[in-house]
Amino acid sequence: MTITIQVDTDHVNNLDISPVLKVITQLLEDKGMASWEQQLSFNIQYALSPGDPRELSEIPELRLWFVRLDAKYPWLPFLLDWKSGELARYTAMLVPHQFSAKEGIQYNPEALEIFLMHKIFILGDWLKEQGIPSSSRLKSMAQMLGYDLDDGLFEML
Repeated sequence: MTITIQVDTDHVNNLDISPVLKVITQLLEDKGMASWEQQLSFNIQYALSPGDPRELSEIPELRLWFVRLDAKYPWLPFLLDWKSGELARYTAMLVPHQFSAKEGIQYNPEALEIFLMHKIFILGDWLKEQGIPSSSRLKSMAQMLGYDLDDGLFEML
């Protein structure tokens, strides 16, 4: 069952992550985080001026809101609905990128690699704390972002 969090212009402009806090607090109380894997999505209603051609990930205020969110819940990618594009959107909010008409989103390769490894380390530790097997999940996340991780990495963790 997908959980959709509503985020509007006021939330973004005030760096108000309370809609997420409310949901995450409830999920943490349930103590069954594994059952909420890849179940979270965002419905972002951010007001743009008519004719503004920017994608949501090109709006500095929205990106800052996601930076704030990531600082609070750095393990949030575990909960995001990857199949519906939430992991890609989340990544786009945090990693410098450009849009190409032919190839779609093009992340800065070095920034994406740093972001991915940061998330691998954070999620690896968090998943262990939760008692959730991690290596296949982390490999899948890396593959979603275009990377293949070697098993040796997980032996070092």
